[in-house]
Amino acid sequence: MSNYHIKHLEEYFKVYRKSIREPEVFWEEIAEEHFLWRKKWDKVLDWDFSKPEVKWFQGAKLNVTENCIDRHLSTKADKTAILFEPNNPDEPAEHISYKQLSERVNQFANVLKEHGIKKGDRVCIYVPMIPELAISLLACARIGAIHSVVFAGFSSTALATRINDSDCKMVITADGSFRGKKSIDLKGIVDEALESCPGVENVLVAKRTKADIQMKEGRDKWLQPLLGNASKECNPEIMDAEDPLFILYTSGSTGKPKGMVHTTAGYMVYTAYTFKNAFQYRENDVYWCTADIGWITGHSYIVYGPLANGATTVLFEGVPSYPDFGRFWDIIQKHKINQFYTAPTAIRALAKHGAELLDNYDLTSLKVLGSVGEPINEEAWHWYNDNVGKGKSPIIDSWWQTETGGIMITPIPYVTPTKPTYATLPFIGIQPAIMDENGGELKGNQVEGRLCIKFPWPSIARTIWGNHQRYKETYFSTYKDMYFTGDGALRDEVGYYRITGRVDDVIIVSGHNLGTAPIEDAINEHPAIAESAIVGFPHDIKGSALYGYITLKDSGEYRNHDNLEKEINQLITDRIGPIAKLDKIQFTEGLPKTRSGKIMRRILRKIACNEMDNLGDTSTLLNPEIVQRIIDHKL
Repeated sequence: MSNYHIKHLEEYFKVYRKSIREPEVFWEEIAEEHFLWRKKWDKVLDWDFSKPEVKWFQGAKLNVTENCIDRHLSTKADKTAILFEPNNPDEPAEHISYKQLSERVNQFANVLKEHGIKKGDRVCIYVPMIPELAISLLACARIGAIHSVVFAGFSSTALATRINDSDCKMVITADGSFRGKKSIDLKGIVDEALESCPGVENVLVAKRTKADIQMKEGRDKWLQPLLGNASKECNPEIMDAEDPLFILYTSGSTGKPKGMVHTTAGYMVYTAYTFKNAFQYRENDVYWCTADIGWITGHSYIVYGPLANGATTVLFEGVPSYPDFGRFWDIIQKHKINQFYTAPTAIRALAKHGAELLDNYDLTSLKVLGSVGEPINEEAWHWYNDNVGKGKSPIIDSWWQTETGGIMITPIPYVTPTKPTYATLPFIGIQPAIMDENGGELKGNQVEGRLCIKFPWPSIARTIWGNHQRYKETYFSTYKDMYFTGDGALRDEVGYYRITGRVDDVIIVSGHNLGTAPIEDAINEHPAIAESAIVGFPHDIKGSALYGYITLKDSGEYRNHDNLEKEINQLITDRIGPIAKLDKIQFTEGLPKTRSGKIMRRILRKIACNEMDNLGDTSTLLNPEIVQRIIDHKL
């Protein structure tokens, strides 16, 4: 059966039809033929979106790390599993073979066990993009601990919230991280966070920057000496198919972040299958995803998907601009990268520095280009296609989410004809629906509405940690018996999908989902501020940037508020992280509100985007006159 690797369009349609008509038969064949199981499942799928409850491969027993590492050792022991490219180009790259990865994961797993971590315990990982980050995930999975990776750019407050929400017993971190010319004091951020995290018993610290840091007696331990003394053998914990593998937090449009729970078997099967096809990965290819492992893209397409396929996956510590804007191209040339997966933000930033820069590099190894994090705009798509791929490497504009675990709508390179700004066709097994605002499905082509999914796929998140009711309300209450993505989409005349953006109060900035409510909450803590409203507006590099409308307590006069602007952005940096800072701040004497007191962000968004001739009816507002005043003083 060749369903595992799709090679042409006719085959895609044939396999897709089978996956929709006989989903259980289809996924059973994929799971049976391509993975290692300690015990087969009793039932392939049990689901009910009204509860919601989804179970795949029920009763099966396995360990993800046996599938990502052990089963490759007989044939690929010396093959590079992880290729680490450091921040500083003068520091040599490190090739970690499958055999070395096996030994290092086992040593790390034994260290976790020695520190009392057992199956089901939660471990928070706040580590920069160094090999210890990938290895710590796999070490947790080896012993059945649930990892919760927090992006190492988040503030101490954001870190503490996530540690406490999932009640982590341990934090793994580093003395610091390198980011371009800067080094960041990660350990200091952890120390600050842990002042309000009573459940954390141990902190393991990897040495990276050799910074002078405080180590708390009895709690903090250097990682390297512990690893050096640990055994290279560690039997994998045999997990149930539906045991949690990890928790990963994503911004909500309201309130605190949501800890999405991904389970073991379905997530493994789906990320491996999507990786193989979406990137058309072949045996000796070198694959590079530039994301951070702190996001779902890194979990699925730096660690689990590639390793489950025995691939060579690149882990890059640095940034695209250091030591200059040729860094990505230098790495592609140096390691002869075949598949390159990055974000539109990075593409736009690099395009700004001109295509001439690319002339100095040999990019002929590239076979597939990928885009992830937000819809790619047409200009960036063409620049990427013409200058990086030279028109020969298809671009996969992939749409998916933290909640989906894996790629959902994407072209398959050399299979699906691409179209700029379109994610094109649903991946195998995915059943999208476009809905109108009244809950009806819009059938046929040339329709636009809200994107839902009708049927479960193996890597769907099973719940929000500790709050199943919120999971139900967020994803399954808007449309009956459907998963609601929170995104708008249109389907064109041939059935291709284009994602038109969020329909809730989440703004995608540089590929990061930022809920507006937590940012507004942070701003409103300032003693001078009465209220605030955050909207997105178009930005050449970031795609969208944040525009803040802010009302002060004392008076509505317009004057120079430079210091206040700095204080506002500092508050946001402290509470959430620098990624959420506002690009524009407009002080207003009031905000447009409905008679029930709801801020009309739709109107504010249009003003921020200079769409003043299309504001709709403002006469029903509680304070319609405020709209003109905001327009008059627009930045």
